[in-house]
Amino acid sequence: MESTVSKRWLLARLYEPELTIVDCRFTLGQPQAGRASYEQEHIPGAVYLDLELDLSGLVEEHGGRHPLPDPQAFAARLAKLGIGDDSRIVAYDDESGMNAARLWWLLRYLGHEQVYILEGGFSAWKAEKFPVTDHQPVRVPSSFQPNVQTQMLVDVDKVRQVSAETGLANPPSSALPILIDSRARERYLGLEESLDKKAGHIPGAFNFFWKDTQNADGSYKSAEELQEHFSKLDKDAEIIVYCGSGVTACPNVLALERAGFNNVRLYPGSWSDWISYEENAVATGEE
Repeated sequence: MESTVSKRWLLARLYEPELTIVDCRFTLGQPQAGRASYEQEHIPGAVYLDLELDLSGLVEEHGGRHPLPDPQAFAARLAKLGIGDDSRIVAYDDESGMNAARLWWLLRYLGHEQVYILEGGFSAWKAEKFPVTDHQPVRVPSSFQPNVQTQMLVDVDKVRQVSAETGLANPPSSALPILIDSRARERYLGLEESLDKKAGHIPGAFNFFWKDTQNADGSYKSAEELQEHFSKLDKDAEIIVYCGSGVTACPNVLALERAGFNNVRLYPGSWSDWISYEENAVATGEE
């Protein structure tokens, strides 16, 4: 099954007992806005997970703006919401899927494969006049046993090594890992930076803006379209994806996998972690 589901697919299964719907709406800079939107209206049966309180750990000197949550603590949070080992989860947001993709990645990182993203998000759901409610469901706690997939991520030391080896190899060499920067072009080039203390990108990284993997309606492009989008990358290469803080890289991970790349890993600390080390080099402009 694909990693995304359509609105009509979800509508047809809205009240299946093994299904858990998770509202992941969150607005950067307005940390209360997502929960307020959820409390006002949401898809029936949905529970809420907050990007910074639930889908991230505590911010420290290193690790980036949205470090990964502790696996055991996150598993306990899921279990409290009634999400168990056999649950099928559908996540949505209203931010082009970036927060839902974070939950999608996190659950797979904990070894849970039955997780999907709602194509188009909440606004598209509501535009179809599908049901919404302000009722918050009562959930029976479950049991969630994490099976952490450490191979899905890399740390800063690995990224330093890849950056040094990659240099200015253009086009990317299949013999070397490939760094992908998922941020908007202006941030990659170092022309603007509103979120982090330094502008630019990790030396050797190539820019593939995460939103370019989607259609205008918020759905993901087809496998064939994504293969064309990533056509200059070798499918046998190790792909390491980053963004500003490890959130918007997740839609790119999903898109790469949909395009047939099987060795895709996340640098969760991303740019905000990279620049927390003064010794790390910063590149600007085109590679």
